[in-house]
Amino acid sequence: MCAMNAVRSPMAEALAKHFFGKSIYVQSAGARKGEADGFVLTVLDEIGIDLSRHKPKSIEELEEWEGLNFDLIVTLSPEAHHKALELTRTHAAAVEYWPTADPTAFQGSREQKLDAYRDVRDALTRRIKQRLRS
Repeated sequence: MCAMNAVRSPMAEALAKHFFGKSIYVQSAGARKGEADGFVLTVLDEIGIDLSRHKPKSIEELEEWEGLNFDLIVTLSPEAHHKALELTRTHAAAVEYWPTADPTAFQGSREQKLDAYRDVRDALTRRIKQRLRS
């Protein structure tokens, strides 16, 4: 879960599904709903992951569509973390906060911006593999 389900959380969802396939159930959402981000598509495509069908959704939309039957909620932004803590007052799920930089805040050339997105992708890859390894 991140702020708008546009960059960090869909990236984390795609990476977790890529590395762990059907052995775990993963869905992403945002504290609120944002807009799809082309840089995310680019940096995931570089490693063979297609996220072109992702549509940002809020945690309320996810709850309405699928329920919130999760054992673990990983939050990647302060806003998402506070929202997840509110949710766990009524849902039994553990919450972990993985502070993750927002690459959309980076200023610079296109390549410098892509490098910021790659840094987030690579950091999430390491963290996901470490946390979800059997």
